[in-house]
Amino acid sequence: MAASKKGAIAFGLVYIPVELYAATRQEEIRFNQLAKESMSRVRYVKTCPSCKGELEPEDIVKGYQYEKGKYVVVTNEELDSIKTEKDKAIAIDQFADRDEIPPIYYQKSYQVVAQDGGEKALELLRRAMVEKNKVAIGTTVMGNSEDLFALVPYGDELALITLFYESEIRDMPKTERHPEISDKELTLAENLVEQLERPFDPSEYKDTYQEKLRDLIQEKIEGKEVVAPKESGGKPSNVIDLMDALSASLKETKPKPKRSGGSRSKKAAS
Repeated sequence: MAASKKGAIAFGLVYIPVELYAATRQEEIRFNQLAKESMSRVRYVKTCPSCKGELEPEDIVKGYQYEKGKYVVVTNEELDSIKTEKDKAIAIDQFADRDEIPPIYYQKSYQVVAQDGGEKALELLRRAMVEKNKVAIGTTVMGNSEDLFALVPYGDELALITLFYESEIRDMPKTERHPEISDKELTLAENLVEQLERPFDPSEYKDTYQEKLRDLIQEKIEGKEVVAPKESGGKPSNVIDLMDALSASLKETKPKPKRSGGSRSKKAAS
């Protein structure tokens, strides 16, 4: 796997050479678009409006429109030339409590791996953050933008999570967000939370819809008729008394046994 970025974590006068590797991948099934009559795959061809010819990747350059119909061309080499060592560094500006970062700010995760010679310094940084229960916040240039990030210890590892800037977070719709609730309603809701409480284990969760989608595709390949499964029970009513719903949930919900401490997944945050 190729590194997404090579650089150095910088805080104070300490530089730790590291590499970043994309920590996640998407596994959903992707469909191609086909012409309905010929069943040929639809192509998306890049063409030049002037010469009408098809363009190859090497025929395309980056251009910024500064006036209508007027562009200035910028090459990848020119973009790299304006990056200073500070831009290339993963510069830590501060340390903070993790719960100070609203979850809506989290964007994309990377694994942080020390380059040769940086192992001890990276482990020292991780251990210090674990002991103080802090995450590191700073900026680095990735691609053509300066990204805000959080360095987050988890298990024995360190992750870099890019964050949205405040200006990128959309305002929530203006609605009545905090209506009055009764003590009895809150007690029932708390009981339901306690009943479903257990340590998070990511291995318990799988994309079951993708599994059903793969089965559907295989049945289509084999020429079988696709029949929708019958669901037990009817659809829930849109109008239901909240107290009745909470009480019924407590009766029907069967909590999974809580696992003893120490079996917590390595992937869970420290």
